[in-house]
Amino acid sequence: MWQGTSFLTALIGAYVADSHWGNYLTIVIFTVIYFMGLVVLTLSTSLPFLKHSSFTSYLGLYMVALGAGATKPCMSAFGADQFDDADKTTAKGSFFSFYYLTITIGALLAGTVVVWIQDNYGWTIGFGLLTILIGLAFTNLLSGSKFYRCRKPVGSPFTRMCQVIVAATRKFNMDLPENESLLCKATEKSEMRQGNEDLENTPEFSFLNKASIVSASDFTTAGALNPWRLCTTSQVEELKSILRLLPIWATFILFASVSTQESTVFVEQGIFMNTRLGSLNIPPASLTTFDVLTVIVFTPLYDMIIIPMTRQFTGKERGLSHLQRAGIGLFFSIIAMVSAAILETKRLEVASEEGLVHKKAAVSMSILWQIPQHVLVGIGEVLNQIGMLAFFYDQAPDSMRSLCLALALLTISLGGYVTSIILTTTDLVFGWIPDNLNQGHLDRFFWLVSGLCLLNLAVFVYPASRFKYKRSS
Repeated sequence: MWQGTSFLTALIGAYVADSHWGNYLTIVIFTVIYFMGLVVLTLSTSLPFLKHSSFTSYLGLYMVALGAGATKPCMSAFGADQFDDADKTTAKGSFFSFYYLTITIGALLAGTVVVWIQDNYGWTIGFGLLTILIGLAFTNLLSGSKFYRCRKPVGSPFTRMCQVIVAATRKFNMDLPENESLLCKATEKSEMRQGNEDLENTPEFSFLNKASIVSASDFTTAGALNPWRLCTTSQVEELKSILRLLPIWATFILFASVSTQESTVFVEQGIFMNTRLGSLNIPPASLTTFDVLTVIVFTPLYDMIIIPMTRQFTGKERGLSHLQRAGIGLFFSIIAMVSAAILETKRLEVASEEGLVHKKAAVSMSILWQIPQHVLVGIGEVLNQIGMLAFFYDQAPDSMRSLCLALALLTISLGGYVTSIILTTTDLVFGWIPDNLNQGHLDRFFWLVSGLCLLNLAVFVYPASRFKYKRSS
């Protein structure tokens, strides 16, 4: 629930950044909330009169969720904004790779070093350390304030999109002029553009173009323009850009669902396997470390080796386009599920051979056989998630970049819900996942998910292959 809230609050931060505060101020304000949440958690574990206060603990947790979640889309958008337009295909592409890499390294340190400190020295020291680190990071951010390139907000993106829909609906019976130059251009409403890109008019969703038809009723008697009656072609194209992104965005949700299974279904599978490695006992949940390590290793390898190799064949500066990269990541989600299905099929065979079908006990098969499926998910993350972030940033309208990156992050939250729906449905209808997995058919669940991933990839290919990239006029 906390993790879901963390990603949902990304929409709040994105909306505020694009509408009112801009990315930098939004990052500053919500980082302060993040920091204060950690202070509350530290105090709740150290002061005797707060130790048994659930209100204080929940207050701190949800302040951290709000602060961390709201800054996520703003951080990535703000970082990419620092590059020149000429760097869109080179340095800016690498930025998203190493941005994702640093987040992964941070997650690894939080799940190992910080957890070890909390287990051995107490929660107060653990939370206190995190508070100090966030304070240092915040100070570092402020130290470069005068050097940052900040994009100005242009008002609510939702209002701008609604204006296009209302204006187009009001002119439903009007015919579009054959000469596109007769439509309302950005230069005619420059006071509403505030320096954003002038997008080229496109034929898709032609009904929306009617919002740019100029008529006498669009102006008041004083000559002022009514934005709910007339919109520029660039404002119309902003809405079209979002509509083009949505079908592709929807296909990324299932990949996020596969990622969430590492901490759910994969763990359940590991519990019924041999977790001993010599004198060591391997916690099933700890195998997600191989996903994290794969991301840490494969991310720089992709930039240093795979991009130069693929560049020779494609002629593109980044080797593969963002959509091609994301699509290959979807393919790896299929392979990961197939690997898990094959492993579970073999595990059930071993359970039958060892007479454990009716016993809730682990088989002799080593849990280390789960490593390949974790590695495959990790490779898929590097390809799909980074490709998704870069694609949404590049194709989002200037005035909605944080919002589009928040939508990308929202797939992680929705992926968890999809996993829950699939698990609940298959368990109620088929009973594949009982308490004793030796009597169940978790393998069929994995085959079902791999089939859904294959279908999802096919759905992705259709809009991706026909996608019209935005162009500035």
